[in-house]
Amino acid sequence: MKKIIVTGASRGIGFELVKLLAEAGHQVLALSRNEKPVASLNHPNITCFSFDLCKAESLNILQQFLKDEWKRVDVLVNNAGKLLNKPFGDISSEEFEEVYRVNVFGVADVTRLVIPFMPKDGHVVTVSSMGGVQGSVKFPGLSAYSSSKGAVITLTELLAEEYKETGPSFNVLALGAVQTEMLEEAFPGYQAPLTALEMAQYIADFGLNGHKFYNGKLLQVSSSTP
Repeated sequence: MKKIIVTGASRGIGFELVKLLAEAGHQVLALSRNEKPVASLNHPNITCFSFDLCKAESLNILQQFLKDEWKRVDVLVNNAGKLLNKPFGDISSEEFEEVYRVNVFGVADVTRLVIPFMPKDGHVVTVSSMGGVQGSVKFPGLSAYSSSKGAVITLTELLAEEYKETGPSFNVLALGAVQTEMLEEAFPGYQAPLTALEMAQYIADFGLNGHKFYNGKLLQVSSSTP
């Protein structure tokens, strides 16, 4: 069984992903600022503690846990994200930076910390968005969010090249619309074609097996066209 880290685990896709992996027998470290939803599951395969990927003290706690307890990580799923729907002219520099701090800098910091604990056949999966894919349909109000998701797509390609001799593998999933709390908050009333559980099932399988087929790849996980 694998040792798997999932960020953004308190709700939506992350929460469903943690449950699926734990019930399949894997050891899961569920990280989110609000650890209570996962802690309430009281599952023997789940470890959780409050974690803010934007704060150095949280990163230090994670590093110490990996050194003292796990010593190895097979799969890292960078799922945590921040979505802002606001006209570009109304976004403050602080708000723009806050989105990037979670969606880009936080992903980079967690990944950099975890890589030394990963074997050659380890797998880093970063959750991006179709909005970050060049040439895809773009939506007004998502300048900070979609551009940040484009950044982690390129970051993934670069990391795969940099670590291609030693591993782990790096892949990024550009998700289409999924019915989550975050989507509802940004787009009230919109009904997405996929549930959080359905997408979590896909990501769980990809996290465990995708590195056998892909490295440095962007996969568009969306049922809509274009």
